[in-house]
Amino acid sequence: MSSSSLNHTATMADKETMVPDAERRRALIGSAVGSTIEWYDYFLYGTMSSIIFAKQFFPSDNALVSQMLSLATFALAFLIRPIGGVIFSHIGDRIGRKKTLAMTLSMMGLSTVLMGLLPNYAQIGILAPILLTFLRLMQGLALGGEWGGGVLLAVEYSPRKKRGFFGAVPQTGAVLGLALGNIITSLLSASMSEEAFLSWGWRIPFVGSIVLVMVGMWIRNAVGETPSFKKIQASRSSAPIPIKQTLQFHWRQVLIAIGAKVVETSTFFLYATFTISYMMDHGFARATILNIVLVCALIAFPCMLFFGHLSDKIGRKKVFIGGSIAFMLWIFPYFWLLDQKSVWAAALAVGVGLGIIWSSYGAMIGTLLAEAFPPDIRYTGMSLGYQIGAALVGGPMPLIATALIAYYSGSYVPVVIFLVLCALVSIVAVGIARDRSGLPLDE
Repeated sequence: MSSSSLNHTATMADKETMVPDAERRRALIGSAVGSTIEWYDYFLYGTMSSIIFAKQFFPSDNALVSQMLSLATFALAFLIRPIGGVIFSHIGDRIGRKKTLAMTLSMMGLSTVLMGLLPNYAQIGILAPILLTFLRLMQGLALGGEWGGGVLLAVEYSPRKKRGFFGAVPQTGAVLGLALGNIITSLLSASMSEEAFLSWGWRIPFVGSIVLVMVGMWIRNAVGETPSFKKIQASRSSAPIPIKQTLQFHWRQVLIAIGAKVVETSTFFLYATFTISYMMDHGFARATILNIVLVCALIAFPCMLFFGHLSDKIGRKKVFIGGSIAFMLWIFPYFWLLDQKSVWAAALAVGVGLGIIWSSYGAMIGTLLAEAFPPDIRYTGMSLGYQIGAALVGGPMPLIATALIAYYSGSYVPVVIFLVLCALVSIVAVGIARDRSGLPLDE
């Protein structure tokens, strides 16, 4: 090894040891807690769109029409997420990750609380679905900016050889947020009558979100700006207009990021949203469904940490592509098991699908995208790819699946074909990407 290579290696080691372990832990906790709260707020809408909003905010003589209108508003927020990603990532790349995250967490919390206080259609008529849709769009804007910053808070603080594990931690916020929402909803369903829950009980998880937001703000306030952004500030090398530089010089990486996101987002909302309405149509009790999704989301938590650690050993691409292939093999048995109308069969279907298979590529997506972009436009590049992918496939997925099943007389085969195509898109995208596992993040 040449002296210059030795000096470079020593320099990188010095940079890593400059960040105290206690500071890394605070950043990791702040990333995880904030991400969990954001996803809790965001997914709570998805759960209630299958249970409450169709009847109370989009009433119709046709139950299918009401359900599809409710799911359409769920999907609509995904279309605005790329806008939120561009707005807040510009702030994050120019002013800092920490300040941006405070803005997004506050916006998400306020929108969620106001949803819980909103009168329904019977009380204020057409204004109810209009206001609900507006608040949902505000959630979309907030999450569009939150995700990239939350991931960077962990990844840019991570040691080089543990970057996959660190990047998996904020990704667990998705399953923890889903689990938290289901825990609260299940407890409320069990502790009050059906009439009380449908009348006012469903509002409690929304209004109670203010407590979670305050906790999240307090934890994140103790975390400093990331080392990568500090280097940008010190060298005064920030991009004047990050979105312009991203699209001009890094458009290929953005397209790869969009493609990688397709399987992760489509399958997550298969499990987290569409499965709820599908199982209810097949005679499962609401509490049973929520408990199944809850347990499987909790299973996903340690699995994601394991796959993050595994990617540090064998590379991101192998874990991501392996998980995508496993999904393609599982999707037919998944629907077959649900159609058995057995609680244990359904638990097995969601447990393997969400708890294990989704965890493999769900844990990878944040680190994979962060490693693809240089630090001065990293927030913008990864947010743009991630949020466009979510808008194209993730949000519309429950609506697309519901429409396909209705059109093909209850057959789930078209949904399976659609999801297999999503997996193939991601396999191709990640397959042509450069695997930067173990390489320096900013050099």
